Amino acid sequence: MKQLGKQSWEFTTRPVILGASAVVGPEEGEGPLASDFDFIYDSLEMGEKTWEKAERALFEKASKLALMNADLEQDKLEFFVGGDLMNQIISSSFAARKLGVPYLGVFGACSTSMESLAIASMIVDSGGSKYVLAGTSSHNCTVEKQFRYPTEYGSQKPPTAQYTVTGSGCAVVGVNDGSGKHPYMLTATLGKIMDLGLTDPFNMGAAMAPAAADTLTAHFRDTGLTPSHYDLIVTGDLATVGLPIAQTLLAEGGIPMEETVFKDCGNMIYNMDKQKYVIAGGSGCGCSATVTYGHILKRMRKGELKRVLVVATGALLSPLSYQQGESIPCVAHAVALEFGGETR
Repeated sequence: MKQLGKQSWEFTTRPVILGASAVVGPEEGEGPLASDFDFIYDSLEMGEKTWEKAERALFEKASKLALMNADLEQDKLEFFVGGDLMNQIISSSFAARKLGVPYLGVFGACSTSMESLAIASMIVDSGGSKYVLAGTSSHNCTVEKQFRYPTEYGSQKPPTAQYTVTGSGCAVVGVNDGSGKHPYMLTATLGKIMDLGLTDPFNMGAAMAPAAADTLTAHFRDTGLTPSHYDLIVTGDLATVGLPIAQTLLAEGGIPMEETVFKDCGNMIYNMDKQKYVIAGGSGCGCSATVTYGHILKRMRKGELKRVLVVATGALLSPLSYQQGESIPCVAHAVALEFGGETR
């Protein structure tokens, strides 16, 4: 691995995604990407007594399917890098008990999907491991209960509010054997904290948009690439409010982004015309994770996409910081995926 510029890494051995999985809840199963998910639960309870236990089951299911899709026995796995939105990242920590391997718990809020993938790639690229699992999860009811109001309360939400995705995405990162059979990680750009003073927890898209724009700017500066290098550039969960803001910020900085290339997972995972309850679109750790490890990787394997940049965004607030009147610090982490064709 070598450093590019101030914020980016280039993975010189090109670690690959040997197998991945995307497991979702019933609402996500009604969306346009349903056929790209590995498993769809028919209820939010998932056979458990609490929402938190349901999210844990979701994570455990995704990790098991990722190993199966990678054709890797669990005893061959060497590390697990994961995180989620719950206090003390209990969903990933409790799920790690089932894996029985060294565990690195990370927290980047909804940016955790690419944070964990970047760290897993770094471990493999440095020779520290042959097989690392990266993953994250979120559950609509656990997040609403912790960060806003319990669903039973039935509170009204403004047009800027987003709907937390019930889903878990995991990927098995391994050594590149040169066969060309798997998508690989080429670079990662780690974001800085951006905080423009927004305090509204129901307007996450606007709060996170500057972080996405800043990380994208750093990525193109560090790598010397332009947006046209990629077939798809997708943000994590800016949704209908945040994506246009990020696009405007980038244009003002001299980086025009074409709408056909610049997309958002929060807009992709739901049918925005029919599923009106999602309001401004999807959010949560499971948003970018399930769209990337389900829909995007399948399109790459079909040859529809060769170069994709995933920029997962995260709002690093807590119930305590909100109650104390703090603004919302945000971050975005990007990972460049490639499959087929010539490497740079």
